[in-house]
Amino acid sequence: MRWRQRRGVALLIVLWGCTLLAIMLGGFAALARTEGLQARYQFSQVRAHYAAEAGFARAVAGLQAPDIDSRWIADGRVYPFQFDGANVAITIVDEDGKIDLNAASDDVLVGLFKAAGANDDKARHVAAAIEDWRRPGDDPSPNGAKKAQYDAAGLGYGPRNAPFATVEEARMVLGMDPDLWARVQPVLTIWSGRERPNTDHAPPLALAAVPGLGDNGAQAILAQRGQSQGALAAGGNGVTHTIRAEATLDDGTRSSLTSTIRLRGIRSGNQPYAILRWREGDAE
Repeated sequence: MRWRQRRGVALLIVLWGCTLLAIMLGGFAALARTEGLQARYQFSQVRAHYAAEAGFARAVAGLQAPDIDSRWIADGRVYPFQFDGANVAITIVDEDGKIDLNAASDDVLVGLFKAAGANDDKARHVAAAIEDWRRPGDDPSPNGAKKAQYDAAGLGYGPRNAPFATVEEARMVLGMDPDLWARVQPVLTIWSGRERPNTDHAPPLALAAVPGLGDNGAQAILAQRGQSQGALAAGGNGVTHTIRAEATLDDGTRSSLTSTIRLRGIRSGNQPYAILRWREGDAE
């Protein structure tokens, strides 16, 4: 009887041991599968990232092609590019076609915010607040805002009273709500030094801000660009550009980068460009 009881206990121990081993093997298999998936995802991300960087390098080369008629045009059009099985979409925008926060005139700023959907009153107030942000002194301009107005709005800061240091700083300006910011941010710059955008390169929203141009004039400029094939036909490129490269693999993995560069020309021993800003991904 005791012998049978011992056999029963031993069988039970064996069954529990087998069950435990099965659980452990299942866990190891799940862990191995998860790690395999993570490795494949990371490998795809690396491939997409370097494909986007290759697109950036291709854009720099396109901007400096020896044949001026073969140079890429920096007006926001999409240039497709294939690299290592990835589809890369490249856009280049010349910064002198954007609206300079530190140099734009009042009528250009008002035109921008109206074109972005703000009513006349809001457009005038935000434009004046931008001018007051960059202007020294504590006295607000008509419709503008200095420290007292920011305090009255419950904000714990005031204007810089000096030129904008970054484009993103403009989202802090009194009256700049998130929706308006999202619409105007792509056409803002601090690197052109122009009172109004260069119409040869300006994106549609920046064109709409140019006083006196009107919808018909803007459409005519955009139509003419669509027929041009080279930088010479588009009036030539400037020296400061924002390049965006987005790479997509066959499995849907995506990577993007956005960089603002200043071309230095091709000289022996010199870097052909300087990076002013570099951002990976879509986050601001």
